[in-house]
Amino acid sequence: MDNRKLEDIPRELTITRLINAPREKVYDAWTKAEQFAVWWSPRDFSNDVRVFDAVPGGRIDMDMVHISGQKHQMGGLFKELNRPEKLVFISTAFEDASGEPGIENLNTITFEDVEGKTRLTLFVQVLRVSPEVEKALAGMSIGWNQSLDKLEEMFL
Repeated sequence: MDNRKLEDIPRELTITRLINAPREKVYDAWTKAEQFAVWWSPRDFSNDVRVFDAVPGGRIDMDMVHISGQKHQMGGLFKELNRPEKLVFISTAFEDASGEPGIENLNTITFEDVEGKTRLTLFVQVLRVSPEVEKALAGMSIGWNQSLDKLEEMFL
């Protein structure tokens, strides 16, 4: 676990990757449920997608399932889709008993063509986090990087 004080844990994250695939294909991996389910979530997780409606205002509802069997519900809402250049969506997790998410992030992804490859830039802004799950932010960079590793592996 990260030993930083909670107030020192970043509330924003930017990751850039050069992926060996055309940006249309990389964009589709973010917006087609069957592809998203393959790479989304950190290592040792699979995904059980119930709802994945990649249109503005469309919902995401799924479980990230750890190899131990533990499930983590993830939700979301698509805000902007501009194929193959930009995608914006909100992701939520750690719902409490009343259904309120413990964390809510705004994710902005840009896809830039670089000689047939894709420069993917992910910018995550934490919009809201409850005190009960605030420590989970310390693992945000690790989780995203593992997910993006899995995304890259789809194109090997």
